[in-house]
Amino acid sequence: MAAFSARDFYDDLAPDYHLIFPDWDASMARQAKVLDKLVHHRLGAGPHRVLDCSCGIGTQAIGLALAGHKVVGSDLSPIAAARAVAEAAARGAGLPVAAADMRRLPFASSAFDVVVCADNSLPHLLSAQDVTAALLDMRRVLRDGGLLVITVRAYDEARRTKPTATPPQVSETRDGKVITFQLWHWHEDGEHYDVEHFQLIPVANTWTVRVRRATYWALTRQQATEFVADAGFTDITWHTPATSGYYQPVLTARRAPSAP
Repeated sequence: MAAFSARDFYDDLAPDYHLIFPDWDASMARQAKVLDKLVHHRLGAGPHRVLDCSCGIGTQAIGLALAGHKVVGSDLSPIAAARAVAEAAARGAGLPVAAADMRRLPFASSAFDVVVCADNSLPHLLSAQDVTAALLDMRRVLRDGGLLVITVRAYDEARRTKPTATPPQVSETRDGKVITFQLWHWHEDGEHYDVEHFQLIPVANTWTVRVRRATYWALTRQQATEFVADAGFTDITWHTPATSGYYQPVLTARRAPSAP
C-alpha cells in the first residue's frame, strides 16, 4: 500500500499549524482543561509526569504544562518539536522535547504517570504491527497503573459513509482569513485513506494555496479498543465529545500491573 510520509507532512505543516485553530491559545487552554480533568479523575490532582508522544507544535503539551504538570514532549517531526519548545518558552512554560517515533520512544521504562497521544496521531500508523509497537512502547514508559489518553476521529460513521471532504475551518490573521479544509481519497480496502490538506492564505489581493498530503488508517472504536487491550491496558473507557467536552472521542486506559 502506497502511503505519504507523516514526517514530511508535519515538517511542512509546522509553521502554519496554529492557523487550523480560530484561536490557538484558547484551544490550548480548553483542551488542557478537559485532559487535566480526565487525569485528575483517575490519578488524583498531581502534578503528574506526562509524556505527550505526538506533541506537534505543543497544543496539548503546553496547556498541560501551564496547568502545572511536568510535561515532556516527543514528535516524529523535528521541526514541529522545535516549534513546541519555542512556543512553550514564549508562554512561560518549560517543555523538554525530543524528535522521536512513537514506536521507539527514547525514554526510560515506567518514567511517566500519563502518556497522551492526541489529535488523531495514532491512525498515521497504517498496520496492526505498527499500532501494536507504538502502544507497547507507550505501555513500557508508563508506570504500573499509569494512564493512557488517546484521541481519534469518530471513524465508525466515516467507514460507513466514506466522506470525501471536511467542512472548511476559518481563522483570522492580521492579513485576513485563513481557510483550512481536507479532501479524502479512500483506498480500495475501505479502511485507509489519503488526505490532501489545503490551506488558503491571503497574500495582498490574492491567495497562496498550500497543500500537504498524508495517509491515515480509519480505526473503528472496536479496532482501537482491541489494540489497546492486547497491548496490556485495562479499564478502557471511551469519552464522547458530548460527555468530555473534547473535540474528538477520547480513549482512556490504565497500564495493567507488571507480572511479578
